[in-house]
Amino acid sequence: MRLLKSLHKWLSVFVALQLLIWLGSGLFFNLMDHSKARGNEYRVKGAEVAVIEHARLIDPSTILKHNELKQSELEQPLRGVNSIKIIELLGKPYYLLNHQQSLYQHFYNEHSLINAYTGKQIIIDESMAQSIARNTYSGNGDIGSSIKVSPPIDDFLKEQNTVWQVNFDDELYTSVYVDASSGRLVGHSNDNKRFADFFFMLHFMDYGSVGSFNNWQIMFFALLTVIFCLTGAI
Repeated sequence: MRLLKSLHKWLSVFVALQLLIWLGSGLFFNLMDHSKARGNEYRVKGAEVAVIEHARLIDPSTILKHNELKQSELEQPLRGVNSIKIIELLGKPYYLLNHQQSLYQHFYNEHSLINAYTGKQIIIDESMAQSIARNTYSGNGDIGSSIKVSPPIDDFLKEQNTVWQVNFDDELYTSVYVDASSGRLVGHSNDNKRFADFFFMLHFMDYGSVGSFNNWQIMFFALLTVIFCLTGAI
């Protein structure tokens, strides 16, 4: 019985501390500016849609019939294609070929990017990633640096694809993330979002940085809470 009392006492301390963290972080969520917490202060809300010259488009079947494109030293053999669709990047149309398709965009996917007018395969290099990022940014900052980042990505923990991180030297330290294979805008992040993400981490006990409350820490805490209740009842 003495052991149970001691266990109950120390479990009460642990459970109480986490409950205080939950209450404090929950209060922060109610008081915070939700628009700032998303990190989109300088994100362009509506981009102009480019006019596509349909007469110039290469027939998609022509792209799919060729296993290799030899028009550029950057071009690589194309693998099996699950889907093909036309997208617009920087005012130009491209065919986006998917080679490995997942349920969500932030899950791991593999793409090839083909210029829809010329048929050339395009690799999103640092210069192109910077142009895409600049096209989505409305602030006054200049690009300070850019780096290719593989998961895990601190600002977007759920993102499982390699991205270009383009950093702007504004007062919020804005970073723009661009998918390195498709050119998809993953999102904007800044100090306001990072500050809010810290409280999300505390609230969901995401101390392992997996971007979800479905983690072993919260399961372990739930088990300890059950033991705390049982020892209390005894």
